[in-house]
Amino acid sequence: MERILRVNMADRTARFEPVPSSYKNRAGRWLTSSIVHDEVPATCHPLGPNNKVVFSPGIVTGTPAPTSSRISVGGKSPLTGGIKEANSGTGWGRRLARLGIRALVVEGQPQDGRFWLLKVDAKGAAFESADAWTGKKLSDVVPALAERFGGKDHVDVCSIGVAGERRMGAAGICFTDREGRPTRYAGRGGLGAVLGSKGLKAIVVNDSGAADVPIADKATFDAGRKKLAAALGEHAITKPKGALNTYGTAVLVNILNEAGGLPTRNFREGRFEGATKIAGEAIFAGNKERLGRELYNHPCSPGCIIACSNTWHRPDGSEHTSCIEYESDWAFGADCGISDLDQIAELNLLCNEYGLDTIEIGGTLAVAAEGGLWAFGDGKRAIELVHEIGKATPLGRILGNGAVVTGRAFGVPRVPHVKGQSMPAYEPRAVKGIGMTYAVSTMGADHTSGYTIAPEILGVSGKLDPLDSKKTELARNFQYATGFIDTTGHCLFIAFAILDIASGFEGVVEECSGVLGTKWTMDDVGRIGKAVLDLELDFNRKAGFTAVDDRLPEFMSREPLPPHNTVWDIADSEIDRVFAK
Repeated sequence: MERILRVNMADRTARFEPVPSSYKNRAGRWLTSSIVHDEVPATCHPLGPNNKVVFSPGIVTGTPAPTSSRISVGGKSPLTGGIKEANSGTGWGRRLARLGIRALVVEGQPQDGRFWLLKVDAKGAAFESADAWTGKKLSDVVPALAERFGGKDHVDVCSIGVAGERRMGAAGICFTDREGRPTRYAGRGGLGAVLGSKGLKAIVVNDSGAADVPIADKATFDAGRKKLAAALGEHAITKPKGALNTYGTAVLVNILNEAGGLPTRNFREGRFEGATKIAGEAIFAGNKERLGRELYNHPCSPGCIIACSNTWHRPDGSEHTSCIEYESDWAFGADCGISDLDQIAELNLLCNEYGLDTIEIGGTLAVAAEGGLWAFGDGKRAIELVHEIGKATPLGRILGNGAVVTGRAFGVPRVPHVKGQSMPAYEPRAVKGIGMTYAVSTMGADHTSGYTIAPEILGVSGKLDPLDSKKTELARNFQYATGFIDTTGHCLFIAFAILDIASGFEGVVEECSGVLGTKWTMDDVGRIGKAVLDLELDFNRKAGFTAVDDRLPEFMSREPLPPHNTVWDIADSEIDRVFAK
């Protein structure tokens, strides 16, 4: 029987309860947003006792469905003041699903200021002091915890770093990868700070002795699984030794640079002169030179057949960091004017160690450069500033609370954000559809809310002109589709294949029906996606959000962006149409 595990940090109790009938078929983002919407007061302080952190594996997480080991994390965001869902690829959610836990809800707040560990296994849940594990780098904490509680073959760990312990707005929630490394992040929105406010340092899940995830209709599930696997194995972007497996997500650096949509030096330009030095191709070539062999990428989580996670190595062949995603590469590279991969890798590593969102910190550093704290391109100084965050100095606390706080502290008006969350690696003046996604997303500026880059830049599902301003329907439909994908437990990257190969999308729906015993069709995709977004929009309205919050920074409407020399020119009335009732 699937259950909800409810953990109260005020009295350190944990209890199981049945999944309510109203949540019967909900999982992943649909369930996290449902619980946050229904249980968290929209006007509460994000770091106060009334906020909650909700974890939920997707519908097919824990099954043999390909590329489906995602965990959704929900709560009220300290950065935006609105609802947030962040997710990660990790075996942690898979183990939770195998234990029959549809959702894990962390609520309440301790009064003693101490931190605790939560152990979850087939016997139940129990607490233990985390006094010995606080204030340390995550690489000194997580592998040791995994070994203590059963070893990485049986255990995955969810944890926060020192940034989360100190409740910084840029703090993410870290999960272990397939090798037990603390490298996989539900990074955005500051949910690590919320977990820190709960006094919960880590959640260790051991699924030894657990049963397989039940599948109501195995024939339907297997048919869908085969369709999706075939589509992923065939598509040029997702197939073995395809674009993602070879060059990782950083393959996008050169592509966006060529399109004039790679934000450079705090979104002042759309092309970076050092792009070829930091791109996925450069990572592949650099590893080959340092290791003496070609190194293809690895899966971030069990069951992933796309395998896009890279590892960067030092000149002596030792591992430096994993994984340098496109957004991280850009954030510390083009946005900060840094073209040295070793410096970018060190910044990425430090964020992994301190528990920080790389996108928010890269954007923060760019704003800090505008404020005179360092010079664009000075990677050594950028590394020193991230260490300030790790040490929680007064300056570090400002930087650790994100780009908007940093802009206010240093009088910088050019802060690329929406709803308080720093913009990711796509320039809205050069790629108008993603700009609309940033504007109307319930999560603040977030490319994963509706990845219109697929058709606008990559030509997936038909090529669209990125400079065309008529993107209202596109923004809406992609956000609804994403709401559904985030509910399934599949990685968003399956979208490349399923948008081009219809049988792949059919397969995803059949997998879900097979697990749940439903009779869903393709028509249910939009229905479910809309249901997810309606919950999130309603929460934000209750939190005080209005149409004014669905706007890009004003400098983008007046400053032309080289090389296209375009401005953000989509009318407010058009933005308001995306989710108009």
